[in-house]
Amino acid sequence: MLTLYSYPTLFGVADNNGYGLKVFAFLRLAGVPFRHEHIFDASSAPRGQLPYIVDDGETIGDSEAIIAHVKRKYHLTIDDDLTTSQHDTDLLVTRMLDDLYWIMSYSRWKDERYWKQFRDALLREHPQLTEEGLVGAKDYNAKRYYFQGIGRCEPDDAMARGVADLRVLSHLIPATGFLHGPKPTSIDAGIYGFIANIYFYDIETPLKKFITAHDNIARHCRAIHNAVTSRANA
Repeated sequence: MLTLYSYPTLFGVADNNGYGLKVFAFLRLAGVPFRHEHIFDASSAPRGQLPYIVDDGETIGDSEAIIAHVKRKYHLTIDDDLTTSQHDTDLLVTRMLDDLYWIMSYSRWKDERYWKQFRDALLREHPQLTEEGLVGAKDYNAKRYYFQGIGRCEPDDAMARGVADLRVLSHLIPATGFLHGPKPTSIDAGIYGFIANIYFYDIETPLKKFITAHDNIARHCRAIHNAVTSRANA
């Protein structure tokens, strides 16, 4: 059976990282059986990054590569009805979610207004962690943000960039159904991966305030969350 290795839960979300949650949701929506192993240490992962899967002895990292592999191997039809234009939209949204990842991560580890709430939530839900270890992770992430570029922004400017990404989603997500119609496709799993890691968190960042103020985004998040949770419990 396929095994997904990704970061642990937080605030009732199956993975506290958008990329791992994206893969989790995709596998659930596509009906692919899998085991889910939660880990903190990514040192043995491909490229030193989570998530990754092990499937019949083959190890694959990167969320997009994972989804492409699973579609091909298991002959999945979840995206077969999409038009060329819709596939193009999916790629553009995926790249925008890559941008949103950095702001979402910045809001947890770099923005001092929210860091302590995030730290305390991790320590509360995962008592094997230590404050010293999390401070080390905070320092490590600060270096990542600086070299990526978002770490050179003031907190309000970083949050404004994330809100701009979310505003685009607010224009794309319909009031009912999913991005491309009444049934979810791969891109809906991707959107959920990042939105759920903002919406369900008990931390009132500008990103969460924007989502809660736009019912179409919040409704979409809840719909995918209910679908993947019910499938997980089935």
